[in-house]
Amino acid sequence: MANRIVLHEGDVIDGNLKCIGSTQTANAEISWRPIVPQDMSLQATSSNILLRQVAGGVATLTLNRPDQYNALSKAMLDAIESAFDDLAADPSVRVVVIAANGKAFCAGHDLREIQTAYELESIRDLFTQCSRVMEKLVALPQPVIARVHGIATAAGCQLVAQCDLAVAADVSRFATSGINIGVFCSNPAVPLTRNVGRKQAMEMLLTGQFIDANTALQRGLVNRVVPLEGLDQAVNELAQAIMSKPRDAIAAGKKLLYRQLELGLDSAYQVAAETMACDFMHRDAAEGLDAFVNKRKPDWA
Repeated sequence: MANRIVLHEGDVIDGNLKCIGSTQTANAEISWRPIVPQDMSLQATSSNILLRQVAGGVATLTLNRPDQYNALSKAMLDAIESAFDDLAADPSVRVVVIAANGKAFCAGHDLREIQTAYELESIRDLFTQCSRVMEKLVALPQPVIARVHGIATAAGCQLVAQCDLAVAADVSRFATSGINIGVFCSNPAVPLTRNVGRKQAMEMLLTGQFIDANTALQRGLVNRVVPLEGLDQAVNELAQAIMSKPRDAIAAGKKLLYRQLELGLDSAYQVAAETMACDFMHRDAAEGLDAFVNKRKPDWA
């Protein structure tokens, strides 16, 4: 008979993500059992769970619950939502980067927190809040870049998929792992299916299995894969490339891109044509045209 090993949620197996679900190995059965921590209220009210830094037009939001694999607790979602509200009204910020401290980028929702309020209304409120945060990310006028240095699972994978752009270290891995605990990753499926092919998304959602960074690149989940030591440089290069373009055109283009994706072909072209016409009336377009004709560098200031 196989030996039985009981692991608590948050335990690490072979240096990988915390154990979720139940699985069989050749010599042992590994099962999942959630344990509610004594200091849950302290974790949920910590004021430094999201670090914010603005430098050179780039705002970096850093998930800072490394011991919990940067799980998206309610307090974390509150902090992210508040930061998005502030950044949306700050024209000095040109690009937003979402990063994380610790071994993981984000391991999804805080399952321990969910268990402490295990009733329909509480869980519904949590996922409604998460959806609202993702929609606010899309509504930001600034492009948002995910800086992924480790695992991104469930709602963490959702966050990567929802970001406008993503740069991943070659050691990163991605999964929509809710199915491993008996829950289909319905929320993560929304941005995932808008980034990768339908069958590839379905495989991730049905199996909960990890894909590596290069597979994520091939499937369109991330834009670039670089060695871990070059991650910051790659993110900065992408941010600088964006900031070298006019701010208003970037904001209008991002808004148009997401809007037309939800429209039929005829309506999409109508909206796109109107957006381009309005763009040409902007002073930045006049400057860009003049610079092109006169073979000089445009001055967006």
